[in-house]
Amino acid sequence: MYIKRALEETVLKTSRTFPVVLVTGPRQVGKTTMLKKLMEPERKYVTLDDPDVRYLAKTDPALFMQRYTPPVLIDEIQYATELLPYIKMSVDSSGHMGDYWLTGSQVFRLMQNASESLAGRVGILSLLGLSDAELNNYPNEPFTADKDRLCQRYNAVKPRGLNDIYQRIFRGSMPALCNNAEIDRETYYKSYIDTYLQRDIRDLTQVADEMQFYNFMIVVAAHTSKPVIYEELAAAAGISAPTAKKWLSILVSSHIVALVQPYANNVLKRVVKMPLMHFLDTGLAAHLLKWGSAETLELGAMAGAFFETYVFSEIYKSYLNAGKEPPIYYYRDNTQKEIDLLLYQNNTVYPIEVKKAASPGKVAIKNFSVLAPLEKNDTFPGIASLKVNVGMGSVICMNENLLPLDDKNWYVPVWLI
Repeated sequence: MYIKRALEETVLKTSRTFPVVLVTGPRQVGKTTMLKKLMEPERKYVTLDDPDVRYLAKTDPALFMQRYTPPVLIDEIQYATELLPYIKMSVDSSGHMGDYWLTGSQVFRLMQNASESLAGRVGILSLLGLSDAELNNYPNEPFTADKDRLCQRYNAVKPRGLNDIYQRIFRGSMPALCNNAEIDRETYYKSYIDTYLQRDIRDLTQVADEMQFYNFMIVVAAHTSKPVIYEELAAAAGISAPTAKKWLSILVSSHIVALVQPYANNVLKRVVKMPLMHFLDTGLAAHLLKWGSAETLELGAMAGAFFETYVFSEIYKSYLNAGKEPPIYYYRDNTQKEIDLLLYQNNTVYPIEVKKAASPGKVAIKNFSVLAPLEKNDTFPGIASLKVNVGMGSVICMNENLLPLDDKNWYVPVWLI
């Protein structure tokens, strides 16, 4: 059964705006399935997974372009980036919008090549695993702390309990698993990792030791929702810090992991500069760490970290599915004060704390006060343009109700995001 993807309208809009549309994302999240669903009858389809087709594309791209004329969907373009200059020449001569639809599951080199070869001609979109909105057939809305929006959504969204949330976290976001409860989760993720290591890691990035890279993935999964300290990752994985930095960049470019940058402002002088790390599929992270069930995960030592990662990934996907860059940051200073997430929009910063508890209390917002200097008039003498507003704060938690915690902060049920 096909689940309608929130990115569909964004793809069609982008196809009317650019001659080339590139949809990137991890393996098996449904990029090709979605684009095939949206294809016009006259659009051709070709996959570079086919060895013969790939050989033609790499050795004689001009002949390939004669064989597969636009409009065309070219799947797994990362296997033959030699095509990109020829696609550029084709769209420059035709001037047609949407001539080429491309997919790529490994963007370590692809994004740089596409940006250089197709600058100004390509609209790049990212598709991740299924969001809660997609699974439950709710409208996709980029998450904001707007009270009116949250109240409207509260009346339209079905509440879910703790067990349901952790079943969702444990199962993950892959369409195949979400579509078919009969598929064995362990077998699926083992096959997924084997394919990723053998095809993307070995073929495209030339990592010499696949098993060591697999161990590194386990270490990264164990550090989800934590700041990135390369020396820690390196020591745990038995590699050097420069190698840890390189390998983490591969996981980021493969859309396995996302990095959240610290919020920077000249007024907040003690902010740490290291990014925060989140696994984008909680099911894959749980598999890597050998959690055996949703129940043991919910009761385990990493329950809070997985809950926070799940919340981040849902907010992150809500922006990507709308074709927008997620305006997500976090705060941490050298006195160990932290704010899990910050949304920065329209010169306003919105603090978000994520708590697994049903009623975390005002202790959950105690660190929001570190943002107060941002909106004081006397903080920016002579440079008032740097003043930033602090908007409504959110405590995303397991509370059943959308409720004010005080006059500027609200409890937001996790199932509402």
